[in-house]
Amino acid sequence: MQELSMNILDIAENSVAANATLVQITLNGQTAQKLLTLTIQDNGKGMSQELVQRVTDPFCTSRTTRKVGLGLPFLKMAAQLTGGDMYIQSTVGVGTCVTATFTLGHIDLMPLGDVAGTVTTLIQCNPQVDFIYTLTVNSQSFCTDTRQLREILGDVPLSTPQVALFIKEYIEENSAELYTGLLNI
Repeated sequence: MQELSMNILDIAENSVAANATLVQITLNGQTAQKLLTLTIQDNGKGMSQELVQRVTDPFCTSRTTRKVGLGLPFLKMAAQLTGGDMYIQSTVGVGTCVTATFTLGHIDLMPLGDVAGTVTTLIQCNPQVDFIYTLTVNSQSFCTDTRQLREILGDVPLSTPQVALFIKEYIEENSAELYTGLLNI
């Protein structure tokens, strides 16, 4: 995967496959420390500690359609290439939290990609799941929560094309200045 947004999509889809009803995606940039932290937390079925220990092995997957799972191994490798790392906390029946840290400004840091498009795609394609996306850079923060969007829109589904376009533009507009702060390291 060549963009962080694709890693976000993959890991969040794992959460959906684990029957999560709430997925929290957080990007936290601390420019003074040159640190970017990605956290994806869900309330899905969780994993045993044995599976947590093996899940970064590319030949460990719960999929029956193929014998390899590369999402978590690629995310771990991408983090480690920048001097960061990836951590997984999971409890069966409670959920999973994947945290990856990256060094901002490192030559091997992959581009963020279209995070707004990724979050919008997750929302549009998984109407049964609530998503919270939070972007924080230093002390400035932006958050969008599908529970609040549903409350405002009433009976209008978030999967409606016009609504999805609005959500994408809303995220882009409110994140642009924060992303600029991350990229100017």
